[in-house]
Amino acid sequence: MCFLIRGLALLLGVLLWAPWQALHGAPLTELSGDQDFQLFLQRNLEFTRKIHGDVAALQRVVCDTFQLCKEEELLLVRQDLDVAQALLEQCHKRTFQAETCFSQIRAGLRIYHGSLATIRDLLPGHAALVETLQLDMANLSSNIQQQMEDLGLATVTYPTENQDPLPTFSSRFRHQVGGFFILANFQRFLETAYRALGHVGGFFILANFQRFLETAYRALRHLANL
Repeated sequence: MCFLIRGLALLLGVLLWAPWQALHGAPLTELSGDQDFQLFLQRNLEFTRKIHGDVAALQRVVCDTFQLCKEEELLLVRQDLDVAQALLEQCHKRTFQAETCFSQIRAGLRIYHGSLATIRDLLPGHAALVETLQLDMANLSSNIQQQMEDLGLATVTYPTENQDPLPTFSSRFRHQVGGFFILANFQRFLETAYRALGHVGGFFILANFQRFLETAYRALRHLANL
């Protein structure tokens, strides 16, 4: 029996060591053990999905209204347009850090929040949906900022009014194509942000599993020494 207990303790020791080496740099300590943080993830995953659905709805309106539906048919025009595209490369890194990823998500939301003014001008009949979308984006950014502050992470406070210049277009057609790509880029951004939030949720689960293994390991070591 003592040999079996020692064998189990050794196995747990291996389990405790192996996965966490692959996740070197992950914020397991700062993001674990907090039910409020888990609730934040659940709510804002749903919030991100809702925003994505509204952006997709506007994309369908652009398709139906202007017959602009396929990116590959518009790439030549796209090269000449000054269309915002926010990147989330910090959310893809193996050494994932919540602070840099969350900061990039907030910065991207700010960029697209301003760019949606172009969509409002392009689709005046859907101005209410655009304004609701902008409000949801501001709330999502605020939620992330509040969670970062709760975790003791550095944050940037943006002014209420976006002072960044809006993109300009030399023709009505280019305005339409620009609107198409703003929405297409924003959809990809939201998909990446959604995966990033789910990624953090995975670290939360792993952190809880790690604590379970640590407790079991200590219990087995104690039994082995009796």
